[in-house]
Amino acid sequence: MKALLIVDIQNDFCPGGALAVPNGDTVVPIVNKLIDRFDVVIQTQDWHPAGHSSFASSHEEKNPYETIEVYYGTQILWPDHCVQGTEGADFHPDLNTKKTQVIIRKGFRKAIDSYSTFFENDQKTTTGLTGYLKQRRITDLYIVGLATDFCVKWSVLDGIDEGFTMHVVEDAVQGIDLEGSLDAAWIEMKEKGAKITTSDQLLS
Repeated sequence: MKALLIVDIQNDFCPGGALAVPNGDTVVPIVNKLIDRFDVVIQTQDWHPAGHSSFASSHEEKNPYETIEVYYGTQILWPDHCVQGTEGADFHPDLNTKKTQVIIRKGFRKAIDSYSTFFENDQKTTTGLTGYLKQRRITDLYIVGLATDFCVKWSVLDGIDEGFTMHVVEDAVQGIDLEGSLDAAWIEMKEKGAKITTSDQLLS
């Protein structure tokens, strides 16, 4: 059985947002078309408390996109984004959310960031998504959303490790691209065994 996994299509990741992914909003009409083709639709939502440890503003004399070392490894410091209850954390207003059955919120623990939809960045704390998918007997996940080189990539890599077949819909994702991170992400996903498809293939 298959499911559509919609990653972080939120205002702060779209043009005009606090951590805008270039052309992030262009995926919305494509995703809306795909939704009708799936019986199971899952969304993720970045959901940070104010003062989250991954925000540059939480660290004196640190600027966005600098890094620090934390107990689970290297952490990129981000502009404040997707703060709980703010408009920036809301889903893009044009995104069809009516068919969504589950929303996985991530990044709500103040001391740890979360990119993957399966694990937080310590690679130990689970989101519960694996258990849900197995209960629903879902074997194949078709992933769309933002950003290709962070939350999409880590979701794909972890999903494969968790035993799922991960399909990336190439024209329904967009990346940030920090110092070549976008090209590197595509290489990592393909080498791990991700299957690359397009919306045209799925809609035909």
